[in-house]
Amino acid sequence: MSNSEWNDAEANLLPEKVKELESKKEIPKDTKRTRIVVVGLGMVGISFIEKLMKYDVKRREYDIVVIGEEAHLAYNRVGLTSFFQHRQVENLYLNPKEWYSSMPEGSLNCHLNTLVTEINTSDKTVRTSAGDTVPYDILVLATGSDAVLPRHTPGHDAKGVFVYRTIDDLQKLIEFSSTKKGTTGAVVGGGLLGLEAAKAMMDLEEFGKFKLIERNRWVLSRQLDADAGGMVVEQVRALGLDVLLSKRVGRIRTDAENNVTGVRFEDGEEMECSCICFAIGIKARDELARKAGIKCADRGGGIVINADLSTSNPDIYAIGECASWENQTYGLIAPGVEMADVLAFNLTQAKAHSPRKFKRPDLSTKLKLLGVEVASFGDFFADRDGPKELPAKRHGGKKEGAIETKDRVKNLTEGPPPPPVKALTYKDPFTQVYKKYLFTMDGKYLLGGMMIGDTKDYVKLVPMVKNQKPIEVPPSEFIVGANKGGEDDGDDLADDTQICSCHNVLKGDVTRAVKDGTCKSIGDVKSCTKAGTGCGGCMPLVTTIFNKTMASMGQEVKNHLCPHFEYSRADLFNIIYVKKLQSFPEIMKECGKDPSSVGCEPCKPTIGSILASLFNKHIIDDPDRRGLQETNDKFLANIQRNGTFSVVPRVSGGEITPDKLIIIGTVAKKYNLYTKITGGQRIDMFGAKKEDLINIWTELIDGGMESGHAYAKSLRTVKSCVGTTWCRFGIGDSVGMAVRLEERYKSIRSPHKIKGGVSGCVRECAEAQNKDFGLIATEKGFNVFVGGNGGAKPRHSELLAKDVPPDDVIPILDRYLSFYIRTADKLQRTARWIENLPGGIKYLREVILEDKLGICGDLEKQMEDLVGTFFCEWTEVIKNPEKRALFAQFANTKDAVETVEAIHERGQTRPTYWAKESAHNDFRGTKWSALAWQPLAKTADFADSATGSSQAIKRGDTQLAIFKVKGAFYATQQMCPHKRAFVLSDGLIGDDVASGKTWVSCPMHKRNYELAGAHAGRCGNDDAVNIATFPAEARDDGLVYVKLPPVDELDAVLGTSKWVVRARETEDPYAQLDKKLARLQLKGRKGVQASHLPNGKGERAAANAILAGGERAAAGMDW
Repeated sequence: MSNSEWNDAEANLLPEKVKELESKKEIPKDTKRTRIVVVGLGMVGISFIEKLMKYDVKRREYDIVVIGEEAHLAYNRVGLTSFFQHRQVENLYLNPKEWYSSMPEGSLNCHLNTLVTEINTSDKTVRTSAGDTVPYDILVLATGSDAVLPRHTPGHDAKGVFVYRTIDDLQKLIEFSSTKKGTTGAVVGGGLLGLEAAKAMMDLEEFGKFKLIERNRWVLSRQLDADAGGMVVEQVRALGLDVLLSKRVGRIRTDAENNVTGVRFEDGEEMECSCICFAIGIKARDELARKAGIKCADRGGGIVINADLSTSNPDIYAIGECASWENQTYGLIAPGVEMADVLAFNLTQAKAHSPRKFKRPDLSTKLKLLGVEVASFGDFFADRDGPKELPAKRHGGKKEGAIETKDRVKNLTEGPPPPPVKALTYKDPFTQVYKKYLFTMDGKYLLGGMMIGDTKDYVKLVPMVKNQKPIEVPPSEFIVGANKGGEDDGDDLADDTQICSCHNVLKGDVTRAVKDGTCKSIGDVKSCTKAGTGCGGCMPLVTTIFNKTMASMGQEVKNHLCPHFEYSRADLFNIIYVKKLQSFPEIMKECGKDPSSVGCEPCKPTIGSILASLFNKHIIDDPDRRGLQETNDKFLANIQRNGTFSVVPRVSGGEITPDKLIIIGTVAKKYNLYTKITGGQRIDMFGAKKEDLINIWTELIDGGMESGHAYAKSLRTVKSCVGTTWCRFGIGDSVGMAVRLEERYKSIRSPHKIKGGVSGCVRECAEAQNKDFGLIATEKGFNVFVGGNGGAKPRHSELLAKDVPPDDVIPILDRYLSFYIRTADKLQRTARWIENLPGGIKYLREVILEDKLGICGDLEKQMEDLVGTFFCEWTEVIKNPEKRALFAQFANTKDAVETVEAIHERGQTRPTYWAKESAHNDFRGTKWSALAWQPLAKTADFADSATGSSQAIKRGDTQLAIFKVKGAFYATQQMCPHKRAFVLSDGLIGDDVASGKTWVSCPMHKRNYELAGAHAGRCGNDDAVNIATFPAEARDDGLVYVKLPPVDELDAVLGTSKWVVRARETEDPYAQLDKKLARLQLKGRKGVQASHLPNGKGERAAANAILAGGERAAAGMDW
């Protein structure tokens, strides 16, 4: 096993990290530091130092002094066998000498070949064999253990008796063996260490014969059962090792000069040998602690520790083989490393996270002994000794296997029942493969197992046992494998599955259109089938079906952004990034098919998003940039179905003060806004008129709030549970982490919206595993999940990184989000993005965690630069008179017009439901009696923009939309007939130079209406609707003229009052349900606004009293 497998991977990179931080002057110089003295520089001691240095490198809260008894730096004791081959101690070093000297100045001091002889707990000092006194603030004992030598056995002190523990032991054995060529060497002990020692003795190539003496009936009896152990015996015997089973050494025979000559066993048999190496166990080195009065275990030895690794003395901790936890010491390295990690974490990270506790360690092992692959994992003797612990059934049931009271009497009379475990066993004597997996009685949980010969599944099975999650396949598949059918290629949807609910498009409609040659691009699919031309939510699924159908036909799938660009979004991002293109005209000239084009509704928002992701300039401070934005971004608010907007202040992590609640409530009452708590834990206020947005946001921002970016393809929220802030079950400060993450990533634009979540424990109240990124607190930090989402095609997130310390969460998420922003397709959520990455989550881990592409530094810098440009978009609008002027319903009047009738429901006002039918009138074919030029707007109100500009105009009772595109003016009705929404002036303008078409795309459901030409007014993607268009031109008097019919005639066709959506036109979907519920007369129900108290004021009266200052008599509210 390589030394690197025992290192902390990130600690290996500490020298480079320190150098980088020092170059940036990011390592604190004048912090008050605590001195930690570590006694012992073994594998556990260095593990603690590595982890503490890793956690502390940016903090510099600690200085470490380590005192090692051996003359060597920390080395790989598990790999001692390899020393016989290379004989170079340095090859075993866990870290090179340079690693120690590369740490920040004063942070790590090493003393080698020095024995600590005394601990003075009152003075907080230790004394060394050199006579030095070393003070400490915190003392960590990592003194390890000694190999057991049976001193009760006659001859134990003979020449030729060795133990197998240290470099010094090996060097003595090497020196001695060279004088005993051709004789017999013996090892006593058939455990892990014994087989290692036997391998080492064979590698010496000095002895002629090799014996292994084991007192049990098979080797590795602590890890394997009789069948598995017997198979190992067969294999090692075939390698030339003579294994003697059920043998106990009675005495060691010696000659007159006290040289080993052989062994006499307790059964009277004898065996000749010249060398004996004992590998029969270890004894904790606790003598230093005992001498200092620190509590040690009477039976078995070891320094008694608590779950936080503390001893009976304050500020003294013990870790590794010298520590006794719950009356048990551990000879394996893994529990010691876990202790080191817990202690290092608690000393550095527990300020922002609940302290970790050392729990029952995982004793799973996977080794290659004498060439034989051996592994045991989990509760591998559960069938013999009974399970140590069984998973609890869901829904609060008792643990499986728990003994009911009535069964206890039966146990007394008939004996205990067999363990509630079922074993699945596979044994192949021909290939020497053995597997035994232990399951709960119902086969739902894997408890543990063992493997010989074929151990490749070890890495998959260990986490399954640790996580105690129900398995989703039959147990037999763990050995015989799954019965795999065809590869999952998306064909699980039947052809009659509806994939676009807006236009009732079936999967078969798309596949047939592709297969018959009608559709050769996504654009063709949208035109032919109308799929994706409504809300657009089905486009990821439509794209997947199109791509797979094309691939099945052997056709090339082009991932072009739109007809204007022969590049994917990722390609375009990289071009803009490398060439530093910062405007739409520059991008169209450099990358577009036609430099003069105004783009279209797919490419313009994508380019707007890319520019914001790279340079983060205000999206509406330039006419070209504003013309790229969808209506939501154009007005920094989500447009609603009645043409009003929603207002969503940021509530980071869902944490909000009572003062801000008062401000929000006051604003909502003042402007009659409908309020609702969102799924992302913030307050949404609906029904804000465009012309009121400035005043609403002025009051909110004056009260300390800022934009929540609910309108943007950007970070929405980072949802949290209360975690350790309040919850008795919390183990991590989920609120604190969520607030920090949301504050960091707020406002950054991305290919699609991003949602986050942080849960304070595995109860997962924040639903972090269905977010684009989610954190779940563990004892060691946070598990980081990515690529989850709800929506039309929900997806559970996948684990990106496990047990990440709080300090390391930000760099990982910086890389992940930057990589997503760089490489995702347009409107592609992280879920689909990860699915489409080559290698999926595995590839993402390689890029983000292992820096496979060598870009992690660049990704972090890109995010650091981006978050450093933050500003509140609404604040900038409020401060700028030119931007404020953009927020008006009409350009030519201050009149305000309602277009959807309001209804009152549950104490609030909302727009009535959509009308059942669209307006199917032939507006474009209307025959007007006469047309005359009318001045309607100022030319100065229209920006001379490469992306086009527009304004809404009111004439009489009619609303019109006027557009300026490439210097020409166009006029249409303002109402989109599809849902009778008066919004066309807010839509994106597009063109197709080849066909000469120019159109506006309705912001509601993307109906595209042509603005000019023979087909002006026609809807390109819905034949059922069309609009009226009118000639328009600018004149020298500075006005825009539109050729219109008389006012009364125009109002009779297009008047707002005629097309207002009224409540009588719609159906209440809950009318029948409400009648049914009313008949039930459910107990205890009250009106939504009423009080349960007999004389209670109720919602409205109580609120009015507070607002009037009378909640606590004339003095007002008693705060």
